[in-house]
Amino acid sequence: MSSVSVRLYKLNIVFPPFRPLMIITQKTTMLSFQVHDGMCKKREDLTADQRLHAVDSKPSLIEYLSYNLNFLSILVGPCSHYKDYIDFIEGRHVQRRLSGSNTGQNGYDKVPEPSPMAAVTRKLLICGVCMVLFLTLTKAFPITYNVDSHFVNEAPFLTRLAYAFFSIQAARPKFYFAWTLADAINNAAGYGFKGVDEAGQVSWDLISNISIWEIETATSFKKFIDNWNIQTGVWLKTVCYDRAPRYPTALTFILSALWHGVYPGYYFTFITAIPITLAARAVRKNVRQYFLSSYPLKLVYDVVTWAATQLCICYTVMPFLLLAVGPTMQYYRSMYFHIHIISILTVIVLSQSHKPRGSSSNGTKPGPYDPHPQAQPQLQPSNNNVKRK
Repeated sequence: MSSVSVRLYKLNIVFPPFRPLMIITQKTTMLSFQVHDGMCKKREDLTADQRLHAVDSKPSLIEYLSYNLNFLSILVGPCSHYKDYIDFIEGRHVQRRLSGSNTGQNGYDKVPEPSPMAAVTRKLLICGVCMVLFLTLTKAFPITYNVDSHFVNEAPFLTRLAYAFFSIQAARPKFYFAWTLADAINNAAGYGFKGVDEAGQVSWDLISNISIWEIETATSFKKFIDNWNIQTGVWLKTVCYDRAPRYPTALTFILSALWHGVYPGYYFTFITAIPITLAARAVRKNVRQYFLSSYPLKLVYDVVTWAATQLCICYTVMPFLLLAVGPTMQYYRSMYFHIHIISILTVIVLSQSHKPRGSSSNGTKPGPYDPHPQAQPQLQPSNNNVKRK
């Protein structure tokens, strides 16, 4: 993959021919680890997630090729777990999640399958909106204007900061479009059923790659990246983060950069994300609990962290879109490297702080306005109260 990436870099070709190879790399490596977990490791040595997805027998050649090269995900993904894909191919994907059982011929004797029509229609409408936004906003806010010499030299710092924010916002719809369309295609084929929540609402988001609302309202760096390219995040967690003996955060970001290709901008982006992630964790661990005693304080905290998160994302992602070293360094100089400096200082200062007494396991002290970690409706493999979608 690296050899192909280098050749495409020399030809100044970005993404299109390379994307299928990136998806195949994800699937091949994830399947390899899951086969290793199922056939070579003791179950007690595995995490709960690793036990769930472990593959206990070696796939046949046709199963392996089908998983890697199926037309549903060959172009832009998403990558999914092998066992989920085989359940889909063998006709028990939906029924297993509805009834918790795979008995019966192909699982069709249990509960009528919910239709994906509503989910597909909604996602295609989102695709249409994203396409229109991309075609209009990208021309209005070109990324390259962030490093335009006249703009950098004449515009005040706050103006440049605001333009960076709007230009990054204008670049997002193309990613929203591609990933939502890929999700809709899988759903239309009957793949991607996640389950039914307590209210009986059906979800077709098992292999969704994006959660637009969670991204746009993210109040932490982690929440943003957890909802961006979700299945790639699952792959990185499966093959690197959960298995790294030391420095899992840094190693995971470096692997992500290597997987994307050889453009220098990718490495600037993911290496910059390391201190920002550590700083965000330190702030949440040491500061957040002081803002949970009342709703106004919690609201102030949410607004400030939302703005900080969005600005940090703009600063981090800009090299990913500029790609080359020259424009990237020009942009960071125009921003005075302020996010680098602030994040590193934050990590240094807050790492000296002691963990507050009575804090919870994640470093935050629960308060009356601290959202419960299980506040979102849980999807269950239940055959009761299914509302057709």
